Amino acid sequence: MSGIDQFRTASGTLVDVRTPSEFAQGHWPGAINIPLFDDEQRAVVGRTYKQKGRKQAIELGLSFTGPALVDLSKALTKAAGGPDQPLRLYCWRGGMRSNSMAWLAALKDHPTLVLEGGYKVYRRWVLEQFERRWPVQLLGGRTGTGKTDLLIALQALNVAVVDLEGLAHHRGSSFGGLGQPNQPSSEHYENKLAEALDGYRKRQAPQIWLEAESSSVGCCRIPKALFEQMQQAPVLEIRRTLEERIDQLVEVYGCQDSDQLQQATERIQRRLGPQRTQAALEAIKDQRWHDACSAMLDYYDRCYDHELKQARETSNLDLSGRNPQDAAIELLNTGRVLPIDAP
Repeated sequence: MSGIDQFRTASGTLVDVRTPSEFAQGHWPGAINIPLFDDEQRAVVGRTYKQKGRKQAIELGLSFTGPALVDLSKALTKAAGGPDQPLRLYCWRGGMRSNSMAWLAALKDHPTLVLEGGYKVYRRWVLEQFERRWPVQLLGGRTGTGKTDLLIALQALNVAVVDLEGLAHHRGSSFGGLGQPNQPSSEHYENKLAEALDGYRKRQAPQIWLEAESSSVGCCRIPKALFEQMQQAPVLEIRRTLEERIDQLVEVYGCQDSDQLQQATERIQRRLGPQRTQAALEAIKDQRWHDACSAMLDYYDRCYDHELKQARETSNLDLSGRNPQDAAIELLNTGRVLPIDAP
């Protein structure tokens, strides 16, 4: 058995031996799922444990896993990268499932570590990360100013960036899920955020840049403790011309399915108002993407301006005419943005 600090720094492929549905709900990012039981088998074993006791549950579990031992052993060796390579294993509580898989791995001479307390302990560690004080800085700007592209360009220049939208697979508006993979659960989103933040803690980043967001990015909720820090953080507002913003939105959304664009527009029609909604829908139907974006920008601008008023400290910088790479270099040159190796 290993405590989480030792487990985190140890070598070896990370393997989650819980069921596929448990894994899908949330897991240690980077883990490979090699389930000892499938979802139905785990449910049956759990009921047997409650109704008939531990011994009967173990016997039933063995009847399930016995025929699968060869395949499980091969899967562990493949995950490890070959014979004799180390493995780190966890289940829900660090109990029978992970220890059973550790026994099986040891038969092939894999050095193994089992996480004491299992995924429950990992989740406790995740939530503790959001209670830490982080050197949070926010990048703001109206819709279409290219904030995400700029953050990615800054990250390429060794600036600490946590891409809230990228981790959530969502751009943060009614249209934000178009063309994106399925969103993770809020639980798994928290796991991904915690790992991203911890990586910058180890590197002693002087600033960690996030995009100014509301408390939810699509269906993913930003953890309350982290969001409270974001509400107190300084905001650097990026400004661009209206034409550039519309061009940016056309580039991102003009390639999306027209029916999905229409549905996304209809979801916000009460806030857009009947005239803007009708104008946007007609423009989408006719593939007049610039007109469609123009019809909706007033609504999104009012929303953003309202949220910006809540910010504690704001400054702004006009980056009109600059591509993300040039804008990132300019931000570094102003000294407002510091790379990780800054003194």
